[in-house]
Amino acid sequence: MADIDAQFETSNGTEPPAANEVNARPRRNWRRLALMLSVPFLLLVGAGIYWIGLIGKVSTDNAYVQADKVSVSAEVGGRIVETYVKEGDLVTAGQLLFRIDPEPYQLALDEAQADLALAQANVIALSNSSDLAGVDISAAREDIAFAQSRLERVSTLRDRGFSTKADFEAAEHAVTQAREGLRQAEAKQREARAKLATAPAVPGENPQVARARARIADAELALRRTEVRAPAPGQIAQADRLLVGQQVVANLPVVTLVKSDASYVEANFKETDLTDMREGQRAKVTLDAYPGLELKGKVTSIGAGTGSEFSVLPAQNATGNWVKVTQRVPVKIEIEGKSPRRLIAGLSADVTVYTADRDE
Repeated sequence: MADIDAQFETSNGTEPPAANEVNARPRRNWRRLALMLSVPFLLLVGAGIYWIGLIGKVSTDNAYVQADKVSVSAEVGGRIVETYVKEGDLVTAGQLLFRIDPEPYQLALDEAQADLALAQANVIALSNSSDLAGVDISAAREDIAFAQSRLERVSTLRDRGFSTKADFEAAEHAVTQAREGLRQAEAKQREARAKLATAPAVPGENPQVARARARIADAELALRRTEVRAPAPGQIAQADRLLVGQQVVANLPVVTLVKSDASYVEANFKETDLTDMREGQRAKVTLDAYPGLELKGKVTSIGAGTGSEFSVLPAQNATGNWVKVTQRVPVKIEIEGKSPRRLIAGLSADVTVYTADRDE
């Protein structure tokens, strides 16, 4: 038998397989099969975990930090003579930003004060006028009495034949003129009283004086407005026109103030993500600029229209080649608490809203 095995070895050039090698082959096959089955299983498990993790929340990376911006303009026109801030400066509410040349407005105030003095002098003059005192009225009454007496004498003499008709008519004319003089004197007195009278709109003060005082108040207001101050705390931006010598047009923005206490995140969610979204739900915000920083927030408002609806050129879907596109709706996320890092307007953010928190 040994000879036969030796001959088999010699004829094939190989040794017969050992018993342990024959037993190892089935085990390797089972390992390979187990590995092949485990990979799809792990993929299914991972997909299930990922799907479960998405339940009760929606996310988007189409989000940006926003801040309320105020366009600061001067309410009066003129030339800038002094500036007190520059690009990027942090300011407080009421802080002086720049000053407009006050000289023209100071001259207008001086003119208004002169008008007030003139109005007061006119009132004093009217108070002391003879028209108001009634001197002309007394004289006119005396003229009437004299003319009437003369008319009676002429009438008596005419009846006796000692006066002519012309004398009688002249006496009558004198009486008429005297009465007209009384009416004119009374009219002048009423006019003088009207000029000194007060109206219900400004009781106790002459209208001319009140008008002059109003002009002074208007001039003082314009003079104060030559000093332009910050309406709120924030950071100065777009200050390229804030230069000494720059001519400022009234109500035309000169500089922008980014309010530091009003930062929020505007997240553009797909319309299909809004099914369970409600105001007041919790949100998580992360910023690309600050890796590792996680901010807490809440949904404060859901946009009244999609982004395309409020665009300058809204999409017109009346043509025959219309393709339905998933729209995005802006959602405002209010940051809770104060961020440890400065929230710069325009920073990119990732937002996750936990829709399982329902206030229904």
